[in-house]
Amino acid sequence: MEQRLANTWRMSVNEKKFIETALLSDLRIDGRRPFDYRNLTIKFGKDEGSAEVQLGQTHVMAFVTAQLIQPYRDRPNDGSLSIFTEFSPMADPSFEPGRPGESAVELGRVIDRGLRESRAVDTESLCVLSGKLAWAIRVDLHILDNGGNLIDAANIAALAALLTFRRPECSVGGEDGQEVIVHPPEEREPLHLIIHHLPIAVTFAFFSFESRVVIDPTHHEEAVMGGRMTATLNANGDVCAIQKAGGEGVLQSVIMQCLRIASVKAGAMTEKIKKAVDSYNTERALRKIKRHTSSDPMDVDRGASNTGVTQNSSVYHMERLKPVSEEGIANQSEDVEGETQLSDKRQTNKVNDAKNFIGGPSSWDPYSKGVDSDFLKASLASHVLALLIALKLVDL
Repeated sequence: MEQRLANTWRMSVNEKKFIETALLSDLRIDGRRPFDYRNLTIKFGKDEGSAEVQLGQTHVMAFVTAQLIQPYRDRPNDGSLSIFTEFSPMADPSFEPGRPGESAVELGRVIDRGLRESRAVDTESLCVLSGKLAWAIRVDLHILDNGGNLIDAANIAALAALLTFRRPECSVGGEDGQEVIVHPPEEREPLHLIIHHLPIAVTFAFFSFESRVVIDPTHHEEAVMGGRMTATLNANGDVCAIQKAGGEGVLQSVIMQCLRIASVKAGAMTEKIKKAVDSYNTERALRKIKRHTSSDPMDVDRGASNTGVTQNSSVYHMERLKPVSEEGIANQSEDVEGETQLSDKRQTNKVNDAKNFIGGPSSWDPYSKGVDSDFLKASLASHVLALLIALKLVDL
C-alpha cells in the first residue's frame, strides 16, 4: 500500500519530522495519546444487516446477505461465511477500480480469519438439509473514505452488520421430507444469527525510533510507520488471530504488551458495539409497535364487519353528540314540551275511549256488572245448537 501511495501522495520531510517529534513527547498530530482510539460512530440503515462505521476520518459500510447453497462435501452440516471488500477510488486516489489490490486482499483475510477461524458465528445453525442445503452468509465491506486503520473500522462494521442481520426461517416438509419452504417475514419472524463472541481487531503501528508504538494509526501515521500488527481478541481476552504485515521486527515483550492493551480495548469496543445494537433493536421494536397500532383500526373494522358492527358507525354517533348553542337548546326544550303536551292529550283521549267502549278491559270479566249472564248463556246455546245441526247435516 505504501508503494501505491508514493505514486499519488508524498509526505514532506518536515511533516515526517513533526510526527516523529510529537510521538517522542507521547503526543499525536490529532491530540490523542499513543493508546487512544479516535471517535467511533455506528449507524444502521433501514435494511437489516447494514451498518455504517466512522472511525475518525475512516468511513466503512457493511452489508450482510444470505442465500441457500449446497454445503461443502467435507462439512455437510455447516453453512459458510465469506468476506468481500471493495476499495473505491472515491475513498483514496491510490485505490484502483477493478481487481482488488494487495491491501484489499489483506483486509478481507484478516477479518475473515478473525471471524471464521475463531468460530464466532455458529455455522452449524445455518444448515437446513444435511449435505443438500445450507445458508451462505456474505459480508460486503465498502470503503467510503480512507483515514487510516481500515482493518479496525471494517471489522467493527462487519460485526455490527452481522448482529443486526436476520435470515428467513425455513421448514422442511413434503412426502419424503426433502422439501424446503422459505417463509417470508409476513408469515414467520426471521431469525438472528447465533454469534458466540465478538472478535475485535486492534491495530498497532511501530516506529523505528526508540521503539514507539501507537494504536489506531491515522493516514499520515501509516505513511511514517515502520511496521504494523493487528491482534484480534474478544472480551474474554482470548486471542483469535494475529497479523504482522511485514516491516521491522518486533520483540516478544513488545508483542505481549500489545496483547494486554488489545484485551482492554477489545472489552471497551465490545460494550460500544452492543450498546449501539441494543438501541437499534429498541428503535426497531418501537417502529414495529407503531406500525401495528396504525394498522389496528383496519383489523377492528374487519372484525367488526363480521359481527355486523363497524367502528365508523361508533365514530359517527360520537360526532352527532357534539355540544350545541343556547338557541338550539331552547328550541329543543320547546320541542320537548310540545311533544309532552301531545302525549298527554293522546293519553287522555285513550282513557276517554276506554270508558266509552262497552267491551273495555273492565267488561271482559263475565261476572262483572257490565255483561248480562243470561244473554251470554243464550248466545252460547244458540252456537252449540247450530253446530249440532251442522254435524247432522254432514252425517246425512
